[in-house]
Amino acid sequence: MNGWTIFIGIVIFIFLIGIRIVRPTHRGLIERLGKYNRFASPGFNWVMPVIEKIYLVNITEQMIDAEPQEIITNDNLNARVDAQVYFKVNPDEEHVRNSQYNVNLYKYQIVNLARTTLRNIIGTLTLKSANSERGKINSELHKTLLDETQNWGITIVRTELKEIDPPKDVQETMNKVVKAENEKIAAVDYATARETVADGEKRAEIKKAEGIKQARILQATGEAEAIKLVNEAAEKYFVGNAQVLRKLEAVEVSLKNNAKVVVPGNAELVNVIGELAGVLPLREKREK
Repeated sequence: MNGWTIFIGIVIFIFLIGIRIVRPTHRGLIERLGKYNRFASPGFNWVMPVIEKIYLVNITEQMIDAEPQEIITNDNLNARVDAQVYFKVNPDEEHVRNSQYNVNLYKYQIVNLARTTLRNIIGTLTLKSANSERGKINSELHKTLLDETQNWGITIVRTELKEIDPPKDVQETMNKVVKAENEKIAAVDYATARETVADGEKRAEIKKAEGIKQARILQATGEAEAIKLVNEAAEKYFVGNAQVLRKLEAVEVSLKNNAKVVVPGNAELVNVIGELAGVLPLREKREK
C-alpha cells in the first residue's frame, strides 16, 4: 500500500507541476525535446515536465520606439528624428509560429528596420519638406515595414513620426522667418482693410456728389419751368408790351425791400400797376 501511495503521489505531483494556464492575451507554443509539438490556446494546458516546454507569445497590440537618431537631410542639415511603431502578433497558430521561428527577436528587428527606412526616406527630402510631409513619411514607413515583415507572423498596425527636430541655430532662423511672414500677413491685412475703408469713403463722396448734382438739376428744371410759365403769361397778357413788362419787373425788384419809388401819375407804368392791382391812378386836379 505504501508503494502505491508513493506512486500516486508522484503522479499527482507530476500532473500538478505540468499545468499551464494561458491567458486570452497570449498564445503558447509547446516544444517536446526541442521540437515544436503543438499549439497552446487560452485556458488550461498541460505539458510533460522536463520533456516539454511552453513558450508564451503576447498577441496584443504593442508599441516600440525606434529611438532618436541624427539623419542628414537632402539640404545637408542634421535632423533629430524619432518614430514609434505599433504592431501585434496574429493570433492563429501559423503566425505565432512564424513570429518565433522565422525571425530572431522581432522587436529588435522592427526597430532597426524602422531606423534604416527613416534614413532612406528623409535623406531624400529637405528639412522643410520633411516637416510638411509627415503623413507621406508615415505612409512610406508603414508600407515598407509591412512588406518586410510579412513572413514574421506580425502585422504593422501603424507608424507615427514622433519628431523631426532641426539643429538649434536652424530652428531659431526658422522661427524668425515664421515671425516675419506672420508680420507680413498682418501688414497686408491692415492695408487691405484701410483700402476697403478708403473705397467706402470714396463711394460715399460719389453718392453725395451725385445727390447734389440731382438736386441742382431738379432746381434748374424748376426754374426753367417757372421761366416758361412767366413767358407764357407774358405772351398771353402782355403781347406787344414787352417794354412795359420789363418796367414792371424793375419795379418789382425795386419794391422788394419796401423801397419807395415816386412815379409820375401820367406814366404808363402807373396804369399797368393800377390795372394789376384793380385801382386807377390818381390824376392831379387842374387849377381853376
